[in-house]
Amino acid sequence: MASTSQKLLAETLGTFWLVFGGCGSAVIAAAFPNVGIGLLGVSLAFGLTVLTMAYTVGHISGGHFNPAVSIGLMVGGRFKSSELPGYVVAQVVGAIAAAGVLYAIASGTSGFSTAGGFASNGYGDHSPGGYSLMAALITEVVMTFFFLIIILGSTGAKAPAGFAPIAIGLGLTLIHLVSIPVTNTSVNPARSTGQAIFVGGWALEQLWLFWVAPIVGAVLAGIVHKMLDRSKA
Repeated sequence: MASTSQKLLAETLGTFWLVFGGCGSAVIAAAFPNVGIGLLGVSLAFGLTVLTMAYTVGHISGGHFNPAVSIGLMVGGRFKSSELPGYVVAQVVGAIAAAGVLYAIASGTSGFSTAGGFASNGYGDHSPGGYSLMAALITEVVMTFFFLIIILGSTGAKAPAGFAPIAIGLGLTLIHLVSIPVTNTSVNPARSTGQAIFVGGWALEQLWLFWVAPIVGAVLAGIVHKMLDRSKA
């Protein structure tokens, strides 16, 4: 069994890869001249980061890489509450470190500025599509809810063994395909925090929503999953 330090290191590395790969694709490659990967490419990048790291370190830490996931798993009875604080800290540290490395790379070209958003999450004037606070709140709650339902279901004892990372990665891809225009897609408070710290201003002011909404969605998913498990008993 992995030690606590091994679990926390795995969560830090996994969250780093998620933020660096996902946000990096948005900042560096999404609109690159002529061969930009666009919304579809960014969505795939986020899904692939989770898929690859879930297979790589999931057996060590469970492969959460997201405070909302850790909370949802705890509510669903699949994660010890005593381990939650350490996981959240490790995830936020990994996200901030990834944002820092991405900033160092992105600032190496002329014309770069975090004024372009730096893949931060936002609503209102800072939503890619100009969506309201309420629209952003509903989107983040619903998307996180279903992300946790996918995670809890695909990692259950009765689910086909070995396929959970594929379902989770594709689930996150689908979430981004739908919600990037609304909030730039969070469903992950750590991911939002890392980018917001480097943007500052409005991104930090709006960060509260990208902690509250994913946590609410995750808690609801944990409760519903318990109901589903009882119905199958």
